Amino acid sequence: MIISAMQGLLGLASGSLVGFSLGLVGGGGSILAVPLMVYVVGVPDAHLAIGTSAIAVATNAAFNLSNHARGGTVRWSCALTFAAAGIVGAFVGSIFGKMLDGQKLLALFALVMLVIAMLMLKARSRVGLPDVRMSWANMPAVVGLGLATGTLSGFFGIGGGFLIVPALMLATGMSIMNAVSSSLVAVTAFGLTTAASYAYSGLVSWELAGLFIAGGIVGGLIGTRSARLLAERRGALNIVFAAVIVAVAIYMLVRNLSLF
Repeated sequence: MIISAMQGLLGLASGSLVGFSLGLVGGGGSILAVPLMVYVVGVPDAHLAIGTSAIAVATNAAFNLSNHARGGTVRWSCALTFAAAGIVGAFVGSIFGKMLDGQKLLALFALVMLVIAMLMLKARSRVGLPDVRMSWANMPAVVGLGLATGTLSGFFGIGGGFLIVPALMLATGMSIMNAVSSSLVAVTAFGLTTAASYAYSGLVSWELAGLFIAGGIVGGLIGTRSARLLAERRGALNIVFAAVIVAVAIYMLVRNLSLF
């Protein structure tokens, strides 16, 4: 795919928005990136948009992870175990995602996101455990939820942050700030797994991915700083996270419910 000058500028701007979302709430990367690539930048092939967004989001997530790690909010033992389980699911999910039309499932996925948003609002006053680590008690939940979210991530071509954050909180009892930070380990891993599968099929525009990554670095710095400020206000980050989920879910429902 040949990128025009205007498409390049739109790619940079879109990438900054994706990076901001990843830095702020640890999610929204590919859910935003795919429609931005298709409807704003003008990528003609949906599968090319999914493959390109996967590598761009994974790289931006890794950059944002380094920002959060410097703040000491990543719970590495839980995050790495969750990501390792999810990689298996992401690989399997990406295979089926290339074979099937997933738009009707996207509408169902949007309904699940609305439920998650309500649960996040309900738990907005919960502080969370201060120093969560892997144990025999929480391992089944971490592994099981990691496998499930990884499969959905690979199938839909999304980083999965909107599922990973509440899944980590449910499995371990960690705070939302720790979950946002730790989720980026899995978002990076899932994205790279999905990207490798699509790249093998020749479904990645490397030039566009580079532009998204460049824009995402700037947006990620702003998003990470905003997340830290919101985390200092009890429940504020939960509310923002839920609001972003609702907005994206409504967008997905509007685009896909007409198929039923």
